[in-house]
Amino acid sequence: MIAVVYSGSNNAGWRLAYKGRTVASFNTNAINPYFNDEKYITQLLNKNINLIHHAEEIKRIYFFGAGASSDELKQVIYNALASFFKFAKISVDHDIAAAAIACCRNNPGIVSICASGSNAAWYDGKKVTPNNYGLGYILADEGSGNWLGRQLIKSFMSETLPANLRKKFIHRYDADRKTLLEKVYRQKQPALFLSSFSDFYLDNKDDAYLGNIIKTGFGKLIDTYILPLQKQHPNAPVHFAGSVASNFQEHLYETAEGAGVKIAAIIKEPINNLLSYYSNKN
Repeated sequence: MIAVVYSGSNNAGWRLAYKGRTVASFNTNAINPYFNDEKYITQLLNKNINLIHHAEEIKRIYFFGAGASSDELKQVIYNALASFFKFAKISVDHDIAAAAIACCRNNPGIVSICASGSNAAWYDGKKVTPNNYGLGYILADEGSGNWLGRQLIKSFMSETLPANLRKKFIHRYDADRKTLLEKVYRQKQPALFLSSFSDFYLDNKDDAYLGNIIKTGFGKLIDTYILPLQKQHPNAPVHFAGSVASNFQEHLYETAEGAGVKIAAIIKEPINNLLSYYSNKN
């Protein structure tokens, strides 16, 4: 049996499969070594009945996650998984590698994640080339869910949000300036709070004001990440993965076309493609 895991900032998707047949499909809390230590991860695993039931049967684990960006951080996840899955061989990699495999399989291409956070990289068909992207929600993440959340909150608090949207915002969140600032600057994982406002955009995605913000974010993502990679690899296909890219793909296609970027594909959840890929290898 194999386990394929893809963890974003909000949750981790798990797929367990045996001889190409999916045995279990479920989500747990996100696993991110920037925020979670070995003890937390191990406790999380011990609370899931699917994992407890199949722990000894799982012989191979492919884990991909936001935050698994260095050997030291990968080791945190590896140690926790190894202590729980006693008989499994384990590989741990960054979420951009998952997106690359899910989008391109064994073919080269430019791959971008746009979900709670954003990132991009060149994939040569075997591995992702390291770069200086992926600077997180404070310094980067252009066009992502938490970037969109920042713009919405700023518009609300600076009173530049149009009256109809302001009314919807107040009705939906019952939030004031003090509460919003408290959650952004004093709670443990503000990126999760910021990205939660993606639903407001989704429910009002035909609104011109919000559409402009979405396209501005995608424009920044393309200018910052995609165009530099395209200069290095001018004939490479460009792929996007993630909920924000998928949910607002009309805006993404329009923005990309305006920048001269042709999108090969957009996928919402890499994990299903990952499961197919690794099921065929085992």
